[in-house]
Amino acid sequence: MTAATLMMVLTACSSQPPMATVDEVDLPRFMGDWYVIANIPTFLEKGAHNPVESYELNADGTIATTFTFNAGSFEGEEKVYQPKGFIRNADSNAEWGMQFLWPIKADYRIVYLDEDYQYTVIGRNSRDYVWIMARSAQIPDKTYAELRDFVIDLGYDPKLLQKAPHQLPQ
Repeated sequence: MTAATLMMVLTACSSQPPMATVDEVDLPRFMGDWYVIANIPTFLEKGAHNPVESYELNADGTIATTFTFNAGSFEGEEKVYQPKGFIRNADSNAEWGMQFLWPIKADYRIVYLDEDYQYTVIGRNSRDYVWIMARSAQIPDKTYAELRDFVIDLGYDPKLLQKAPHQLPQ
C-alpha cells in the first residue's frame, strides 16, 4: 500500500458532526494493556487474534503504543506495530493523533471510558474505525451489548463490527 493510499484511508472525511469525547482522561490510569474486544478493523487488523494495545506515557508527553496480535489464527505469526500517540487536546487528554507513518497523525478519540478504567471505546470522526477495549480479554455479554449499542448510537454500522478472538491461557 502506498503512503498516498494510506493517507486517504486514515484521513477520510465524514458528513456527520464531530464525535464527542469523554470529558477527561487521567493519562497515567489509562496507560497499560487494553484487549481489543471488538472493532471495525483497519487493513492491518484483519484476521487479528489476541489483539492487545499497550500504552506507555513518555517523558515528553507522547504515548508509546505497542499493538500486538497473531496474524490469521491463534498460532499465527506475532505482529507488532508501534505507533506513537500525540495528545491533541490537553484539556481532556481524550483526543489523540496516532502516527503509524510520518507525518500522518490519524484521528483517535476516547469516546467512552468507565469510571474504573476497565472499558473504553476509541472512535474516529469519520466513523470508519472503532475499537471496544477492556482490561481483560473476556467481558460479560451484558457489558459487550451495552458497548455495542453505544457504538451504534455513535453512527457506526453494526454489520461492520467484529468481535476479536482471544484465546485464554490454559
